[in-house]
Amino acid sequence: MSDFSQQKCEACRAGAPPASADELDDFLRTHSSWERIDINGEPRITRVYTFSNFVDALEFTNRIGQIAEEENHHPALLTEWGKVTVSWWTHKIRGLHRNDLIMGAKTDRLYE
Repeated sequence: MSDFSQQKCEACRAGAPPASADELDDFLRTHSSWERIDINGEPRITRVYTFSNFVDALEFTNRIGQIAEEENHHPALLTEWGKVTVSWWTHKIRGLHRNDLIMGAKTDRLYE
């Protein structure tokens, strides 16, 4: 079992290998609020975080933006009143890379 939140993202290039099925299963087992979805044929992991107001949701969004900049890996974010939807995937490989699992785990740590 990996503690993805303690790992760093690696530079990703076109043609990089996707996350293995075992890595994805390990992530989803330990981060059960995430789900794997497909949008336009591209797999992603997504999760909705809830808050009691818009200000807290926006603050969380900005904290995600900060770690995304630090790791140079960026999600799709939808900030609404009382919730933030986060989706991670790797554009260069049109799928899920280990970096997405790392960032999903880091996002969960921000929410704790």
